[in-house]
Parts: sequence; C-alpha cells; structure tokens
Amino acid sequence: MARFVASVVVLAIAAAAAIAQDTSAAQRLPIVTLKKLDGTPITTHELVAGSTGPIVLDFWATWCKPCIQELSALADVYDEWKKLTGVRIVAVSIDDARNSKKVAPFVRGRRWEFDVYLDENADLKRALNVNEIPHTFVLDRQGRIVYQHKSYAPGDEELLLDAIKKAAAE
Repeated sequence: MARFVASVVVLAIAAAAAIAQDTSAAQRLPIVTLKKLDGTPITTHELVAGSTGPIVLDFWATWCKPCIQELSALADVYDEWKKLTGVRIVAVSIDDARNSKKVAPFVRGRRWEFDVYLDENADLKRALNVNEIPHTFVLDRQGRIVYQHKSYAPGDEELLLDAIKKAAAE
C-alpha cells in the first residue's frame, strides 16, 4: 500500500510539473498598469508593443541585496547583450507607495541604463505570482513568458543569457 501511495504521489508531482511547464511556456504577460519613475502610468501592453527582441522583466526592491547584485551584474553586460540579441531589460520595483520615491534616485545613483518601472500596488507581482525576489522572466517578442528564475547567485546571468538567446532565435 505504501509503495502504491508513493507511486501515485510521484505521478501527481510529475503531472503537475508538466502542466506548470506547458502553462508557463504559453503564458502571456498580463495587462496591468505600472508607473514610470516620473509617475506617468504605462500598461504592460505598451511595454511589449513593437518589441523587436526579447524582454527581461526583473522584479526587485531597493531593500533587496540579491536584487541589487543581480541588476548591477545585468547593467555590466547590458550593452553587449543588446548588440548580441536585441534584448531589453525592464526592472520592476515592488517598493510600495511609501518607499517608491526612493527608487529614482537609487537607480540614478547606480547609473542603470535599463528601463525601471514601479509596481506600487503589486498588481503585476500578484498577476505573475511573484512571491520572492529577485524574480526574473524572459518574454519573447509576442510577450509570452518563455523562462523564469527566482533568486540570484553570481553566474546566474549565464543561464539568463541562454534563455535570451533562445527567445531571440524564435
């Protein structure tokens, strides 16, 4: 009986993993409104409209040290990756309305050249089920999520580049 239960559990986990992979590969970026650093609203549809290459969507916060490490590492390779793949990096701050005023000076101080938007109400964060940061997505030209990764360790940018190259080739 115990072996039967264990087999059923293994099959259920495998089926759930296969379904999750199929769903995430076809999932489109939900349409929600974010804010530019100057407070101007922008929809996620506007972010991906007319995209000529993949988009890296990276959720972060000013208080998250691994997020800052990851975005700083991406800033170091961004020009090279843009030339290689046409990628666009979009950093989405989940700092709430009380802390969002800190984001623009924070970004300017680090001289990050990619686009940064505010998700003060956590609408996009919730829609994409982001529970921990950093959480990075790669979108293809049609705005479909083709890759995602949670957390950051030095060297993770190589995995990200592989996903970007694959999305750029499609």
